[in-house]
Parts: sequence; C-alpha cells; structure tokens
Amino acid sequence: MQLMENTLGELLEKYAIEAPDREFVVYADRNLRLTYSQFNERADQLAKGLLYIGIVPGDKVGIWANNVPDWLTFMFATAKTGAVLVTIDTNYRSSELKYLLQDADIHTLCLVDGFHDSDYVNMIFNLVPELKNSQRGNLQCDQFPELQNVIYIGPQKHRGMYNTSELILLGSHIDDMELELIKENISCHDVVNMQYTSGTTGFPKGVMLTHHNILNNGYSVGECMKYTHHERLLVCVPLFHCFGNVLAVCSIITHGATMVMVENFDPLMVLASVEKEKCTALYGLPTMFIDELNHPMFNMFDLSTLRTGIMAGALCPIEIMNQVMQKMHMKDIIIVYGLTETSPGMTATRAHNSPEVRATTVGFELPNVEVKIVNEETGKECMIDEQGEICCRGYNLMKGYYKNPEATAKMIDKDGWLHSGDLAVKTQDGFYRITGRITDMIISGGEKIYPREIENFLFGIPEVEVVEVVGIPGKKYDEQVGAFIKLKAESQLTEVDVQEFCRGKIARYKIPKYIFFVTEFPMTASGKIQKYKLKELGLELFKQRGIEIA
Repeated sequence: MQLMENTLGELLEKYAIEAPDREFVVYADRNLRLTYSQFNERADQLAKGLLYIGIVPGDKVGIWANNVPDWLTFMFATAKTGAVLVTIDTNYRSSELKYLLQDADIHTLCLVDGFHDSDYVNMIFNLVPELKNSQRGNLQCDQFPELQNVIYIGPQKHRGMYNTSELILLGSHIDDMELELIKENISCHDVVNMQYTSGTTGFPKGVMLTHHNILNNGYSVGECMKYTHHERLLVCVPLFHCFGNVLAVCSIITHGATMVMVENFDPLMVLASVEKEKCTALYGLPTMFIDELNHPMFNMFDLSTLRTGIMAGALCPIEIMNQVMQKMHMKDIIIVYGLTETSPGMTATRAHNSPEVRATTVGFELPNVEVKIVNEETGKECMIDEQGEICCRGYNLMKGYYKNPEATAKMIDKDGWLHSGDLAVKTQDGFYRITGRITDMIISGGEKIYPREIENFLFGIPEVEVVEVVGIPGKKYDEQVGAFIKLKAESQLTEVDVQEFCRGKIARYKIPKYIFFVTEFPMTASGKIQKYKLKELGLELFKQRGIEIA
C-alpha cells in the first residue's frame, strides 16, 4: 500500500469538491446533518476565527468535551491553521487539567459545560480566577503563562470566554487568502494532534501524532473492513481517544464516507441510531457490545444494515464475538490492536478471518508496519509461540513525547522499534495473541502469573459475562490472584463454584484465591477497565468484611 501524503484539511477539501452533497456528519437524535461541502465551509470559518484571536501554526489548542457537534469542527479547523489539537480526557478533574495545561503549554482551551458530575466552566474559573476579569483574548495568568484564550463550545456566553458563534463571526474579518497561505505551508509530517497517555507509569505524557500518522492508520484500518464511500459508521466511542479521532474519523475521511455521531454512549441511542440512519459499521469495546446485546429493547431494532466495525480495547469473549456477528449482522467485524503511541493501530484481524481468530488474536501487521516479539531480558526475537514483548516499527510511530526526549528514548530504541510494554506470542499461522501487560504480571511464590491467561480460562464459565484478574497485595512482598467477576443476568455462582471450575485444569498457584462478584467496573472515559482501581477495591472489600489479608 502506498502511503498518503495528505493533510486532514486537504482530504476534507478533496471530498468537498468531489462529493459536496454527500453527508459527512449526522447527529440522528437532533436531525443535524452536514454535507462535506457544508462542514468544510464551517471548518474554514472557524479556522479563520482562530487566526483572528491570535492562533499561529504550532500553538496548542486543548479540547475538553464529549462528542458534541463542533468537536469535529475544531479538529479540522485547528488542522487547517497548523495548530496542534490537544485532546483532554472528559473524566479529568481540576488537578489533572492543571497538569495538562502546564505540561502541554495550552494556548487556547475549548470546553463545554461539563460531563457527568464535572462542571468544567466552574473548574476553569477556579483554576484561572483572572478569567472573570480579563478582556477576551488578553488573558494574563501567572500559573498558566501560555494560556491566552478560553472558548466555550456552544452559543452561551461566559465571562472572559469566546463562544463558537462569535469565533465564526470574527472569522469573516480574516481574508480567505491569509488562511490559504497558511494551508500551503502545512506538511503532512507536522504534528496535528497530541493525546495524553493514561499515565500508568509516572505522569501522563503527551503523544505527538502527525497528519501522516493518523490518516494512513485510519485508511489502513478502513481497508481491513473493506470500506467504501457508502459506509455509514455509528461513532459512540469518545473522540478524545484514538479509537474515536483516528480509527473512526480518519478511516471515514480517507474513504469519503459518513459518520453518525452519538454524544455519549447509550446502548438504546446506539441501537436507535443504527436503525434510523441505516448504519453499516459500529465500533465499541466488548463491554459496549455486551450492553447493546443485553438491552431489553434489543430485539425491537432492525440492525440488518450493519456489516462491519471494530471491537477493541479489551479481551473479547468468543461467545460475544459470535453474538455480534449473528444477532447484529456484523459478519465483517475486526479487532484492532495498538497504542496511542502507534497512532494507534499496529495489528488487525481481517474480515475473512474466522470468528475464533477474531476473538482470540489481534490479527497480523497492518501494511507498512513491522511487528516482532522480543525477549524482555535478552532483547532477542522470540520463537513461534514464545512469549515476549510485542514491538513495532513503521510510519505509525509517534513523533515523540512532548518535551520529554528521555521518555521517548525509553519507548523507541535506537533501531526505531517501539516497545509496547505488552506481552504477546506469535502463532504458527502468523497471528499475534496478546497475553498481558508486563506491569500487570503477578508474582506469587516466585511464580510469574499473567492475568490475561486466567481471564481467558474463566470466560469458559457459562455464567461469566466479564472478568478481570489482578494481583491483590499481600502483607509481605507476594501478591495473590484476585478475580473480579460480573455475572450474566439472573445467573448465580459462588466463590467455591469458580475455584472448583479451576481445580485440576490450571496450575494451583493460578487459581484465584480471592473472588469478588461485582455489578460494574471502574472505567476510564474511553471505556477501559481500570485495573489498578480493582486492587484498591479488593483491599477496601477486605476491610469491609473484616477479612485478614494473607
């Protein structure tokens, strides 16, 4: 596959000319529809508004919002100005926002009212009290010296902030040629997007991604699903995450197709939107698909237009994969594996692979990407079926961590191989199977235990809907295996049942010593289960029950 050399703005403009009346983005619940031509015009007007308030190429523009309609407008408007869009986790609170504003050198912050129980407007006023008394565009804040503007995404007015309508109006004062000259000097190898990693080790780091990174990755993944311009993708994954802004937006823009958006994940809204808009593709984590399949109104909706999509972010039980393919008609659904640092796709299954391959492996390399598995201690490449760290090299590697060359050098070695921190094996057939995280490994009695192996095994219990295995810290240095299990509706299972299921089938030291039945899991805003919080939950449950930790 020949790599594309386009920018985000160039691709949008290409389809605005070639297919001006084709729908680009649809919000079914509010009947909002923008064609490629209409969306491109709005993105240009907003881009000129950003220029008016002083944004220049390279400036960092933070966006702190759920999937509201103008999220995408800001994504393309910043790309057209040469600015860098910094995506901010919707679950962030004041301390995390403070860290990111300082670390990313945010010049302009765009935000909505809030998300769930977080009041973003109140938070920014508390963090930047000068905002209430500053003239818009002339903010001076000692704590955040780079911060010049705050933009409210919407029509409401807040003290010290611009709003979207005003910016678009201000853009009319900028000559079209000023924007055109800037576009001409934007390279596909310029950083267009910065996303902060979850910070499982140390502080979160800003991953710098280029137009070249994300557009080629989106195109490759779309090709794995046999995308054409006829696709209508239902997007219910968050746009601040690579799953949304690359695997969704970039796979669509590179194929000239259509996105149907859902502002916040809601299984009923997803099912209704798929039927109303005759969607052909749907993305989600396994837990999202489980919520859709188990919704009491599931059988009321016609999902027969669905054909493909992506399930990613966590282990997929083969039973769920089969149900999605049969009950939701998604015969061509695929699995994609990677990291934010790999833009994000590294490997993927293909539509023609068997359901078992799609449920138990992460497929094989994407085009123009090299993948290998190395022994963590010797650095030598592993044999077939030998476990090691999965590494990759190619166009998809990030430009680096922002202002952190030391961390970049630790992640990408001198030969250009990115070390993922994930454990994997390569099968005889050339597929990769992820077996766990190096940092998730449990050491008990001197034995190395990989949670993913035990999770795969426990999915063999018919009553189990979701299971996560973590190490529960003991009094000394060892950890004990703890399993957190969510049961299927109306299922009954005891701790003894689970241990009996394991006995004689897996090594004794791998059998969960502690079993917790839960109704929900602590999740990130992007829908991933937070394993480190499960350890804390386990210790808290011990305390509540008066159990002495071994």
